[in-house]
Amino acid sequence: MPVDAIVGYDGSPGASAAIAAGALLFPGAHGWITYLWVPPFASDKVRRRLRPMARDANELAEMVEREGECEAQRIVGMGVTLARAAGWHAEPLLKRTWGPEGLRIAQAVEDVQADLVVVGARGLGGTQAVLGSVSDMVLNYCPKPVVVVPHPMLSAEYEALADGPILVGWDGSSGAATALAAAKRLCPQRDVLLISVGDGPAPAPPVDSSGAAAADVLRLTVNRGHGFRARAVSEALVAAADDHGAALVVVGSRGCSGARDVVLGSVAVGTVHHSHRPVMVVPGGWEVASVS
Repeated sequence: MPVDAIVGYDGSPGASAAIAAGALLFPGAHGWITYLWVPPFASDKVRRRLRPMARDANELAEMVEREGECEAQRIVGMGVTLARAAGWHAEPLLKRTWGPEGLRIAQAVEDVQADLVVVGARGLGGTQAVLGSVSDMVLNYCPKPVVVVPHPMLSAEYEALADGPILVGWDGSSGAATALAAAKRLCPQRDVLLISVGDGPAPAPPVDSSGAAAADVLRLTVNRGHGFRARAVSEALVAAADDHGAALVVVGSRGCSGARDVVLGSVAVGTVHHSHRPVMVVPGGWEVASVS
């Protein structure tokens, strides 16, 4: 069954790359191409042109909002055109907001009951945002899996999107089990590779309903030396994805605070920041039954 996806779009090359990657990872999906219309509601060039035309500040504000809305509609329309050309059933989702953009995208997921979010690692927001701002906030607050698409990708990385395997980080935890379930549900036609990274005993493999091992686990041993274990694990996952020509790396988010705010684990953060292939972070509260 095709998935329902929200794509954060702002007209940047990174956002366009996210649409292209999403269409290859989730073919035939229904996509809401989401543009956040935020203050000052129009580009610098538009505001500069309008300033001498306005008689006073009130008229300037009205003109900026009117022209800004037209500009926003054109931008989101371009994203919809790209998504449809890539094979998605796409429609625009234009959101006017004064609050944090990443949080608004996460809220939009609940508004339309999407299965996942696709965002570019760079380019979201009124300024040149980098991972750690809009994308990071989506990762921290979104109740559904979030796919972060790096830009630019090399040709081999891009070619793997169409039919490459899905690599899932496995440590035997409930978070890893949730990540595996999400990978199988959202990418049902793909081969799934379970990768365990560590310097201790290997975790038990996942089991099926009969209690038998449901999949083999490839164990990678790392010698972290004097460095941080989480960094060594994330770097090993990224290297394994390159070695196996993975289309997507899937990791669990790890942990929740008293509020619904997800506290990303350092392995998830490191994998997202260092991977040159798309990474899907699955929140611990995600359930297969919650997917439409």
